[in-house]
Amino acid sequence: MKNFKKVFPILQQYTYLNTAASGLLPTPVMEWRQEHDLDFLVGGSMLKEKQGKILSGVREKVGKLFGCLPERVALVPNFSYGFNTLVEGLEGSEKVLLLEQDYPSVNWPFTSRGFDVRYVSITEKVEDDIEAAFAKAQPHIFAFSLVQWLNGIKLDQEFLKSLKSKYPDTLFIADGTQYMGTEVFDFDNSAIDALGASTYKWMNAGYGNAFFLFKKQVAEKVGAQTTGFNALQGKYKPQEGSFLGRFEPGHQDTLNYGSLGEAIDLINQIELETIQSKIATLATSAKEAFAERGLIDSAITNRKNHSSIFNIKGDEALVQKLRTEDIIVIARGEGVRVSFHYFNTEDDLNRLLSFL
Repeated sequence: MKNFKKVFPILQQYTYLNTAASGLLPTPVMEWRQEHDLDFLVGGSMLKEKQGKILSGVREKVGKLFGCLPERVALVPNFSYGFNTLVEGLEGSEKVLLLEQDYPSVNWPFTSRGFDVRYVSITEKVEDDIEAAFAKAQPHIFAFSLVQWLNGIKLDQEFLKSLKSKYPDTLFIADGTQYMGTEVFDFDNSAIDALGASTYKWMNAGYGNAFFLFKKQVAEKVGAQTTGFNALQGKYKPQEGSFLGRFEPGHQDTLNYGSLGEAIDLINQIELETIQSKIATLATSAKEAFAERGLIDSAITNRKNHSSIFNIKGDEALVQKLRTEDIIVIARGEGVRVSFHYFNTEDDLNRLLSFL
């Protein structure tokens, strides 16, 4: 697949460097959504009879793509909903380690419930600081984003695995919203116990869909209480008191979750390995170009591995200036955030640089 402008028509008009804020809707997903609603229009409740098959299929696609058995995949409307369900199932007395200025939906659920919270600053040596904080605080829970939303700093997966081996009883909970869909990832071989991700960004699945992946032992530590009719039914949650069902109360939205399934089909068609390679190549070029021009912080330039999200020097005026040139970015934190996906090119980067 070479002509991404047919898959993402907005690229015919704009240089889109804002996936970290909102992914694009692919044509195949849009077409599937139209067919789904047409089936609902002419079939009414007969569409509902297909609900179990649709949802089970999406659960299986998520699990296969990210290395997690489908009976440990929960489909939720967004990361925040699933994460709050998870946190609400904790005792509330646990010591929690968080990252300063991490995504609010990671930190707020703990601070709003009065957990004993400690923080680590996000610097170029964030892994060293996390390890030091573990040694000092001995946290019961470590909650974090795999990729930071403000500046794109990406935690090292091998470091996390090493840390988990030293602290096996600590519950590692990750937000993968700015990560999932950018690299090959094997959940069951990772350090993470529970991982959630909204999929409207890098997976290009549209809004209203997300997922959580769980290691088997999480159900022993989290007493989630959410429930509702249909929560304990389905191919992968047949038993009463199903842990998975606690994250899926009531009837699920086949339009939005089905969109996730179609988005995964597109990812598989392109191949995640190819996506990873394209993103990494462009991210390396961008990092070098931004560093040469003094546009990014030393905390980014001095790190070996970085995501494709960058916070460059600028303000809202720059955002609006670029918008007049049909370059889409966003103001975040103290600068302007730009982000590159697999459908972006070196020409997109050069076009941005020409206006900077």
